Amino acid sequence: MHPFPAVDPIPLPAPIWLFKLLHIVTLSLHFVAVEMLLGGLLLAVLLSLFGGSAESRVAARAIARRLTVVMTFVINLAVPPLLFAQVLYGRALYTSSVLIGVYWISIVGLLMLAYWLLYRFTARLEAGQPAWWVGLSAWLLAGFIARLLSSNMTLMLRPEVWRDMYSASSAGAYLPTGDPTLTPRWLLMMAGGLFVGGLWMVYLAGRSTFTAEEKRFVAGVGGKVAAVFGVVYLLAGMWAAGVQPEAVKAGLATHPLYHLASYAGYGWLALVAVAVLLGVLAGVRRMHAGWVGWTGALLVLLLEIAFTVYRDAVRDLTLLNKGLDVWNRVVVTNWSVVGLFLVLFVGGLGALGWLVSVVARAEKGMEGAA
Repeated sequence: MHPFPAVDPIPLPAPIWLFKLLHIVTLSLHFVAVEMLLGGLLLAVLLSLFGGSAESRVAARAIARRLTVVMTFVINLAVPPLLFAQVLYGRALYTSSVLIGVYWISIVGLLMLAYWLLYRFTARLEAGQPAWWVGLSAWLLAGFIARLLSSNMTLMLRPEVWRDMYSASSAGAYLPTGDPTLTPRWLLMMAGGLFVGGLWMVYLAGRSTFTAEEKRFVAGVGGKVAAVFGVVYLLAGMWAAGVQPEAVKAGLATHPLYHLASYAGYGWLALVAVAVLLGVLAGVRRMHAGWVGWTGALLVLLLEIAFTVYRDAVRDLTLLNKGLDVWNRVVVTNWSVVGLFLVLFVGGLGALGWLVSVVARAEKGMEGAA
């Protein structure tokens, strides 16, 4: 019996390559926001807990003040790639979501609780009260949500275990076990959070709302964190790639389409290496010039795009070897609707960029002011 549900008889309203392009673009932006949240939150917790200096308290408050805004981007930027994934991989993704239904639906409540904890964390820091335990609780929740998401995105690639899981619990009360790729995939995101969080601190060090000494402190700590955890991020990525099935590795080496995507993996390695060197430079010399922060931001965006392209190829090849060809769909394109959508999509991205620039350029008091 074929493990995947029957394909939806309604044809796709746009070319598959367009759906995949939109999925990669939106998912890359989502990953940037996720890793800023995971890394920035833990760094703020550690700075507030172990940083005894005035500069560390200022840095913790500066990061915490921005985390609720970052969470807004995490949530809103998660919706488009999830919708595109449902269109492309719904036959696998719907099944895996049902199989862990209890956990999957719990993500909504966990996100709400984590969001509330972020506000409490910021408020306690502003009031000069101990806040590390609130921030740590929010980070643990965020990490658990990341684990659930990784579990679902991994389970959708394993149709061979679906029947046994459903037999064990038709209510979706159990999480999958035994997949060698799950832990490295999850660790990759968690380590990437501290890596991106460090580069975010280097970017923040260029803000005029810090004093000169605060800028040097924020840049130095951020650069060192980015350098150390950039190496961990690299090792986790190599681990995640190394435990992929041999059929996937062979497909990346020989498949006419996905062999090109394999170069994105090399691009990711190169970009992370450059970002690590930038972190070393900023950390050792405590550089807070604007160009350093903007270079780090650009590197993060590019490496997330490269990572997402490679990840997409691994998913397609895994499913292809198990009987689901994402490209084998009936397409009936309505170009007038597609054109209108793309105009609105590009306009939305432009508006998003404008809003971010307005927030970045807004006049604010000094970061050290509680």
